[in-house]
Amino acid sequence: MKILIRNIRQLIGVEHPNLPQRLRVNGAQMAQLPVLENAFLMIANGKVENFGKMDDCLYESNKGGELQVIEAEGRLVFPSFCDSHSHIVFAGSRENEFIDKIKGLTYEEIARRGGGILNSAARLHDTTEEELLAQAMPRLEEVIRHGTGAIEIKSGYGLNTEDELKMLRVIRKLKEISPLTIKSTFLGAHAVPAEYKGQQTKYVDMLISETLPRVAAEGLADFVDVFCDKGFFTVQDTDRILTAAVALGLRPKIHANELDYSGGIQVGVKHNALSVDHLEFTGDDEIRSLMGRETMPTILPGASFFLGLPWAPARKMIDAGLGVAMASDYNPGSSPSGNMQFILSLACIKYKLLPEEAIQAVSLNSAYAMGVSREMGSITIGKKANVFVTDKMSSYAFMPYSFGVNKVDTVILNGKVI
Repeated sequence: MKILIRNIRQLIGVEHPNLPQRLRVNGAQMAQLPVLENAFLMIANGKVENFGKMDDCLYESNKGGELQVIEAEGRLVFPSFCDSHSHIVFAGSRENEFIDKIKGLTYEEIARRGGGILNSAARLHDTTEEELLAQAMPRLEEVIRHGTGAIEIKSGYGLNTEDELKMLRVIRKLKEISPLTIKSTFLGAHAVPAEYKGQQTKYVDMLISETLPRVAAEGLADFVDVFCDKGFFTVQDTDRILTAAVALGLRPKIHANELDYSGGIQVGVKHNALSVDHLEFTGDDEIRSLMGRETMPTILPGASFFLGLPWAPARKMIDAGLGVAMASDYNPGSSPSGNMQFILSLACIKYKLLPEEAIQAVSLNSAYAMGVSREMGSITIGKKANVFVTDKMSSYAFMPYSFGVNKVDTVILNGKVI
């Protein structure tokens, strides 16, 4: 079955085949969003086959019954969002901690009392793989309805070898049964478990000698991550874990500088991390360390919104020439939402990105930050046909402008209407 989307008011994020394919955009390039007015899009065999102006559309509607036609008059078509940072496999919610935050407790204070990540780890330990899978599937269906076509999912609520492997096996199963493009990340260094309190180095030793080799041997992860920040893992811990991971063929991604200037950005760059994420505390030294590197700075607006954290200096980063990606950080404690439309709105409202920059941050650049920008993140002949058709709207600026309402009408993943 082929799909023809006709009379598209604006086709967003097009990359013409006669131009070099962009895998990411940096600095001033982020404001250069390619848009085609009054367009068509042809999809075949799960990929983008062709696109162009309606005046040049020569396809005969539904010839032979093999062509599904979608009339998109007054509507826009976007490349699907790519959510390059999530913790969507978890056991239960943490609304009691939400009340603690309202009462004034900080993220670190809740963690010291056994809440936060340790709370989720205790719940996950008592939850079977089947139950975790059953809880995760509705969350994935929810993000699909809001326009997400690819998502990275981390472990990190196991904090021992068997429970971390359990999480990663659930993620592998999600890859098999979900239409989403999914990448998996091993995040054993998410927190120090209670039984290793005061013995952080011993826990790092265990991750390196026991857990990492099993993750690699079973092919359970695409990436490895470390929470390198105040009160969690040190630069030295992170350096050791990433050195071991790279030797096993796992590329790093880093939680960095959420709670303080931790050195996490610099150690991520040292190990050629695909992305460094959070970045609420980012200054001139950190920006300089990222210039000219392959590492993508990735900001997580949902966590700053939910926890009342500082807003990362995205505008300063872009003006300095860096590219920026944005992701949901969907998790039960600090960002309990995977709605990338809301992330798009926060990019404009709180970080002062232009709509063009914000759209690039949640599509092409976030695709790069999870290693899929060769196949997703823009509308290009030969790329995977992961797109969505909006409700009727006047322009792409309406997407971030109108927050709180789902503006996606039709979702197409892998060339099929979902």
